[in-house]
Amino acid sequence: MLVTVFAQPQVQKGTDPIPILKQEFEGPNVDGSYKWLYETGNEINAEESGYVKNFGQGEGKEVQVAEGKFSYKAPDGAVIALSYIADENGFQPQGDHLPTPPPIPPAILKALEYLKTLPPTDTQPQNKPFQPKRF
Repeated sequence: MLVTVFAQPQVQKGTDPIPILKQEFEGPNVDGSYKWLYETGNEINAEESGYVKNFGQGEGKEVQVAEGKFSYKAPDGAVIALSYIADENGFQPQGDHLPTPPPIPPAILKALEYLKTLPPTDTQPQNKPFQPKRF
């Protein structure tokens, strides 16, 4: 039995292409620097620039750094904006929409402050060899 299926592309009716309002690229340059940005007709904006920290200092000392930001409108109409840097310390995003840790409870803060006032202890870990018990 031979079955032939003809598939047509699924085109969404009533959608127009989203225009690119602005688009710029620079690099990558010999020194590792670059820059790009774009803006779209549906209010998406993004940009990033990068460079090599300690350029020419030798292998192991040079670090590629990228800094940028982007924003877009969420389905509820809120503008989501995020800025970031990525370097030897990893990716570090910042934005009002990102979750934050809860505050440290006052009792814990008080205990931490109290612990700082105590003299250092001179206890060494007891490194006893493990001796299994026989049953």
